[in-house]
Amino acid sequence: MRFVRTGVAGIGLGLLAAVLVATSAPAAEKAAPAAVLKGPAPSEATYDDPLGRSTPQGTVVGFLRAMQRQDYERAVEFLDTKQTGKRARELAIEMEYILDQGISTTTGVLSTRPDGNLQDDLPPNRETIGVVRTKKGEYRIQLDRVQKENNPPVWLFASETLKYVPRIYEEIDVPWIERQLPAALTETRLAGHPLYRWVLAALMLPLAFLVGWLVTALLMALAHRTLRKRFGEKVLETVERAKNPLRLIVAAAVIYIYSWGVFSLLGQLFWQLLASTLAVVGLIWLAIHLIDAVSEIVESRRPEAANAVVRLAATLLKTLAVVVGLVIIFTYFAGINVTAVVAGLGVGGLAVAFAAQKTIENFFGGVFLVWDKPIRLGDYCKAGDVAGTVEHIGLRSTQIRTLNRTVVSVPNGQLSAVSIENFTLRDRFLFKHTLNLRYETTAEQLRFVLASIRELLYRHPRVDSPTARIRFVAFGPSSIDLEIFAYVLETAQENFLAIQEDLLLRIMDLVESSGSGFAFPSQTLYMARDGGLDAEKGRGAAEAVARWRQEGELPFPDHRPVRVSQLEGTLDYPPEGSVMKEKDAGKKE
Repeated sequence: MRFVRTGVAGIGLGLLAAVLVATSAPAAEKAAPAAVLKGPAPSEATYDDPLGRSTPQGTVVGFLRAMQRQDYERAVEFLDTKQTGKRARELAIEMEYILDQGISTTTGVLSTRPDGNLQDDLPPNRETIGVVRTKKGEYRIQLDRVQKENNPPVWLFASETLKYVPRIYEEIDVPWIERQLPAALTETRLAGHPLYRWVLAALMLPLAFLVGWLVTALLMALAHRTLRKRFGEKVLETVERAKNPLRLIVAAAVIYIYSWGVFSLLGQLFWQLLASTLAVVGLIWLAIHLIDAVSEIVESRRPEAANAVVRLAATLLKTLAVVVGLVIIFTYFAGINVTAVVAGLGVGGLAVAFAAQKTIENFFGGVFLVWDKPIRLGDYCKAGDVAGTVEHIGLRSTQIRTLNRTVVSVPNGQLSAVSIENFTLRDRFLFKHTLNLRYETTAEQLRFVLASIRELLYRHPRVDSPTARIRFVAFGPSSIDLEIFAYVLETAQENFLAIQEDLLLRIMDLVESSGSGFAFPSQTLYMARDGGLDAEKGRGAAEAVARWRQEGELPFPDHRPVRVSQLEGTLDYPPEGSVMKEKDAGKKE
């Protein structure tokens, strides 16, 4: 009989089946390669059938695996048929032959959801896995979700489809390509498949990459002049490095187109799995190159201080691209439920998080440094005990070059926890000094020095006049102390030092012109006869205190409120002859 001859040829699915089913879950036999899977991620099944029939994809691959092992009893479990024994076995062999030789088109979707693909026009419990075209008509290979007795529902090859399996089997003609090839290529089998399929596979891969190379070269030639004129040679070099991922994407497209002409359903799944995986890898690779190109363009047009933000953002985007690509591959193409994997690794993730808490702390510390911008590249700052110029802000640490020309790497977590003093961001310099004059300086000399230095600060063009002041602040242990306070309108350290030097030299000239001088810590011993205290002034003070006590006016611990109100504002200030006195008088008028 025909099915005996062709059935024996079809039961050895070979290496393609082995590669494909290797991606499935061995325990449940249901996580089949989802090369043609499109749409949302698979939902978590409420019931896991031991044979993998909980999903449409699991049913198809489970059936093919059973036939590969020649386990016909198990293969029949995937058919919604009442046939038993030899007839059921023949039905399974015929179905496998149809899937291996007769599928001319597929629907493009093998759902991994327990409830199937709800976006098609079929009833909720029915899935179409492919279409078989013969000379006498067109037949759909369908699955039904069936619940027998009290068992949970499973997906089986529909009984309506099985009724037409013998007819389809008899009507299937030898593929046209086999009619054109020598018998040695069609009848000789390797791992259960005709030799010509292995030859086509061996030729397909280099041909796909050759087409990718040619298409990419053509695209680059067309865009070369525009890119060079608009962005320059540096960006053009970065874009040209994207040739390889473009070649991979074009090659994946060629392989995907080739999969349409593969007669075996399993072969279509394999080639579409390979094409989809290569496409995702190529897109990730291309995204990384594009991120590098964009970051270089931004860095060339932005100030150097913004480079740290650009580089960190580029690193995060490239990491995100890789993670998204891996999730797509695992979820859509490998049939792995990422949610379940993440949940299963929860305890391990906590352990890793505790072990890597310093790394995580440094990572987020770097993110906050770039986000808040307390320091930027090229800034001179002081962080804790480290002072220097910021040369690099990385994901783990920040490099600061000190005044000794050494480079200190400070962990970002530590840097974000300490107070950072950024000297580059200040808008002016503080000029603050204390003058220590000799005690021999008279009050008139002191007034001359105060007025002269005050005029100097007002007149200097680089001193902020509203903030300038000089005051007599203290009688020091060995000097009369004057405090100078003013802001210098400079942001560069070198310019400020020059202005400060000029001011200090002018102040020295003013002190010298007053006849005074600067004091230094010393002790002066005077050899003279002690004249004693003034007895007359002492008696006057004692009489005044006795009078206060007798009249009940002793101002201790404080004056009476009435007396305080009488004393308020009675002192002559500013003193007589002061220019401020005349100014105040003009205001009153």
